[in-house]
Amino acid sequence: MKRNELNDVSIFVAVARENGFRAAADKLKLGAGSVSEAVQRFEDRLGVRLIERSTRAIALTKAGELLYRRSLPAINDLETALNDVHDLNEGLSGTLRLTAPIGAGQLFLDALITGFAKEHPAVTIELIYDEKKVDLVTSGVDAAIRAETLLDPDTHAIAVGPVQDMMIVASPDYLATSPPLEVPADVAGHNGVCFAFAGADDLAPWVFTGKDGPFSVMPRPRMVANDVTSILEGAKAGLGLTYIFANSVESFLRDGSLVQVLNGRTEALPRFSLNYLTKRNMPSRVRAFVDFAKGHKS
Repeated sequence: MKRNELNDVSIFVAVARENGFRAAADKLKLGAGSVSEAVQRFEDRLGVRLIERSTRAIALTKAGELLYRRSLPAINDLETALNDVHDLNEGLSGTLRLTAPIGAGQLFLDALITGFAKEHPAVTIELIYDEKKVDLVTSGVDAAIRAETLLDPDTHAIAVGPVQDMMIVASPDYLATSPPLEVPADVAGHNGVCFAFAGADDLAPWVFTGKDGPFSVMPRPRMVANDVTSILEGAKAGLGLTYIFANSVESFLRDGSLVQVLNGRTEALPRFSLNYLTKRNMPSRVRAFVDFAKGHKS
């Protein structure tokens, strides 16, 4: 491939990644006209349309999407190599982009992030809390902290954070007027304040310990949220049972605003996973964070 062809591929990838010609031009520190001309020249050379343009937005064609997904790893590898060469002289730096579920912060991630930041003061950290599965190829995210069920099978992962003890709790007022709870199957006859990954059709399962292994029983969802604080408020208000991290309700159990039920019947959840794209040509900042996380079990 000739040098100008490689340059055009890089510009095309930047436009696709930044979702616009002007944003790509700002990222590349080029004129918007130069970026548009480079993509047009590239399309003419290939004889195929890569990007559909309108006055307000762009969209990749089928050919453009294929080329983007196939080219992006190579462009990322090249950028990583250049950054690592820079790091040899300047030390570890750059921006580490992470995404994690909302509840992970108070459970373990805040301490992990701040510890890493103190150890590497030249690294900037962007942490976005989001419950959805993320495409590490196209999102620009370096690593995702997720439950095992949301991991991309084409990526690598290590366990992070502690094992999570879970419990079922409810307000005294709710329990006083509701059917008795003697076994996990009774949960199906109750209202629940449930955690949702992405909506009411994607609820976190309530997992119990059984003689034949873990099993799930779900209540009737009365309230659904993707924030632990909101879920606890709903439970304290008497909207139903909730299935929650044990260490997030300690103070409410002490003051009596919540009461534990089915003690000893819930299954502990496994540790979270730190999910990253590749072990080859990994950016030095990501490699450093993975190594740091491996040394912190809780």
